[in-house]
Amino acid sequence: MRTIEFYKQQSGACPVEEFLDALDGKQARKVAWVLDMVRTLPRPPTRFFKKLVGTELWEVRAEYSGNAFRLLGFYDGDDLIILASGFAKKTQKTPKQEINTAERRMKDYFTRKG
Repeated sequence: MRTIEFYKQQSGACPVEEFLDALDGKQARKVAWVLDMVRTLPRPPTRFFKKLVGTELWEVRAEYSGNAFRLLGFYDGDDLIILASGFAKKTQKTPKQEINTAERRMKDYFTRKG
């Protein structure tokens, strides 16, 4: 079983939590369902959890009523996933800006962790 935590900025702000709070109830429930699957299944289907090629990032993938939602994160050890960013996906490819944001937050996380 994996543990999922949300990245927190040095200020204490939590971008993923803010993203999830902005979703409507049904969208948020779907994302929570997918997160629970990622957390508990030994091998979550790639439809819901997939490594982003060419990065150290992993993508949690949820869809609801024609809308695609993505949470980008990274592993800290074998079983701890830190989710660093969330967004509504509007294009086929994951936006480079979102990847850069998650990678920047990953670097910050490990720098502050020491």
